Amino acid sequence: MKITNLSIKYRTAIAVFTLILAVGGLVSYLTIPKESRPSIEFPQIVVTSIYPGASPSDVESTVSQVIEQEISSINGIDEMRSTSSEGVSTVIVEFTPDVETDKAYREVNRAVDRAQPDLPDAVEEPLVDEVNTDEFPIMTINLAGSYSLARLKEVGEDLQDDLEGISSVLEANLIGGLTREVQVNADLSALKTYNVSFNTLINTIQQENTNIPGGSIDVDRLNYLVRVDGQFDDPADQIENLVVKTTPDGQNVYVRDVANVIFGFKDRESYSRLRILKRETESGETVSVPDSARRTAQVISLDVKKRPGDNILETSEEVKSTIDDFPFPSGTEVLITGDESENVQSLVTDLENNIISGLIFVIVVLLFFLGVRNATLVGIAIPLSMFTTFLVFQGLGYTLNFIILFSLIIALGMLVDNAVVVIENIYRFREEGYSRWEAARLGTAEVGAPVVAATATTVSAFAPMLLWPGIIGEFMSYLPLTLIITLASSLFVALVINPVVTGFFVRVKGREDEE
Repeated sequence: MKITNLSIKYRTAIAVFTLILAVGGLVSYLTIPKESRPSIEFPQIVVTSIYPGASPSDVESTVSQVIEQEISSINGIDEMRSTSSEGVSTVIVEFTPDVETDKAYREVNRAVDRAQPDLPDAVEEPLVDEVNTDEFPIMTINLAGSYSLARLKEVGEDLQDDLEGISSVLEANLIGGLTREVQVNADLSALKTYNVSFNTLINTIQQENTNIPGGSIDVDRLNYLVRVDGQFDDPADQIENLVVKTTPDGQNVYVRDVANVIFGFKDRESYSRLRILKRETESGETVSVPDSARRTAQVISLDVKKRPGDNILETSEEVKSTIDDFPFPSGTEVLITGDESENVQSLVTDLENNIISGLIFVIVVLLFFLGVRNATLVGIAIPLSMFTTFLVFQGLGYTLNFIILFSLIIALGMLVDNAVVVIENIYRFREEGYSRWEAARLGTAEVGAPVVAATATTVSAFAPMLLWPGIIGEFMSYLPLTLIITLASSLFVALVINPVVTGFFVRVKGREDEE
């Protein structure tokens, strides 16, 4: 074959190229981002609208149908469905796969803006979100403590700031806990008695809780910024003592005279509870917690999301390191759940073990037929094919996710087929008395076409999976792509690298090399 003839002709360059390929492939494997799932854009937009106190039928007729009518004018919609429940409208818009998610998001946003004037005044501003696999959390950090839930949330917020300071962390969403708020409950009869309007009470509080810049002044060649600090330090006491009005006889009317000020908590919008069924001992063994010791605890949860394209293993390590270094108050218990990096690490370890064990088994089996030297020559086809695959992956911008890792494990058994045929045939020609390089050239040329045909038939069996339509097709397309790239790499190694490597190292017992 011409490609084999060229590789043999420039065998020194191919030998150097092989070393570069091995080093580059190893570096690619170590640096390529690893994550739990492929990054797939779902052309699916969700519009959520809140209509407090409205019945499902009212929500459907006054909110869902109005929004649907505006959205239906957008091109490229595959399916649209809505759910109307008490006080909540959810409209899900699915677009055809050829529609870009960003464009779909912008179009739906514009449609919702057009629909807003026709919605009831009590409806909160609709939220438009896109479905994205990158926004799924990679782990959940649960905090429990022997102190109050309000204090626990403060600890969670401090930890949230530290986690979001990690460059590879997109955000850490805090769930659960209590949020402080000042409730000013107006006494309508007192307002009427003092002749104070409700708006006057609101404006008094709003105007006082502000910081006002006062410009700058020059004193002895120094410039000082002036600011009037009016924000509340102790909200409840300070609000109570605000003057709402001064009567004609000079008497001050305070907020406490016309309202009841309470420094309490907001109505909870989210709850987070944890029930521990299993624990990991110091030795790493997982054991069940006895029924008597099981309890459900209120916790603060932090859903950690990584940035698209970043390495989930490195991100997970940085997050855990931040947790270890964080100064938690005494009595705080930290438990990490849903850690996807563990599954990814397990798959990576399985892949490494399969490559090593496959290499060993191939060499052991071929020892009985080709001897140690030639069996080793066949065995190196596995890592070389893998290194080539990793280089291609990094060039295409792929990440090592569970589908690609699973596909690589499947492909391991096919990697040595081409190498076995080529090297065994070269060895046969060498036994017949041909020189090393002539045997490499003739041996590869004789089986080159069958090897290409065999690889093509295997590839053609997986190629139709690339035509799988819809989101599932986009998700599963990584499996045939990985197998096709891996088998193509194996074919490249068999026709270009193996003849040169075999030419350098093949030996026939009792026969001197003839040049």
